[in-house]
Amino acid sequence: MTNLQTTNSERFSLSMRLFHWGMAALVVSMLAAGLLMITSLQPWQLTLLTVHKAFGVIAIILVTARLINRLRHRLPPLPSDLSAAQQWGAKASHWLLYGLLFAMPLSGYLMQYFAGRPIEVFGWFRLPAALQVDIHNYALFRELHGWLAIALIGMILLHVGAALHHHFVRKDNVLKSMW
Repeated sequence: MTNLQTTNSERFSLSMRLFHWGMAALVVSMLAAGLLMITSLQPWQLTLLTVHKAFGVIAIILVTARLINRLRHRLPPLPSDLSAAQQWGAKASHWLLYGLLFAMPLSGYLMQYFAGRPIEVFGWFRLPAALQVDIHNYALFRELHGWLAIALIGMILLHVGAALHHHFVRKDNVLKSMW
């Protein structure tokens, strides 16, 4: 890429930081809402489900924009004393997070699609549903959505743990570069 943008080699760009923290808030909220919905049958659950589905569509749009933004900007370098294995692990875990951020809303949409339920996105637009319910594919994507949620929670915990390790144990600038 020849038109990579960089402002300060020690920090992520402002747009990358805004995407990071905005998506973090959205994803944690969506995971919390999902967990809350599967443990309750209260009357408000249908409203939460409707909002959850709409924000899931917003999430896949934002993660697409975030990926495009990520490809246009240079990243601050990793600490030079990290081993090759640690550098590979850091890069692989970030790409795995991106993959999960795409797979979660996509599996949620496909679950709703095969259930014959269109997704209304705040009155702005509607994603279509299958004309005929396919219970097998619905069940498959419902199960996948749950397993992806567990994987995403695990990756978020690993990501936060690594950031805290860099800040408190290694005392380097990795966490500060995203503030």
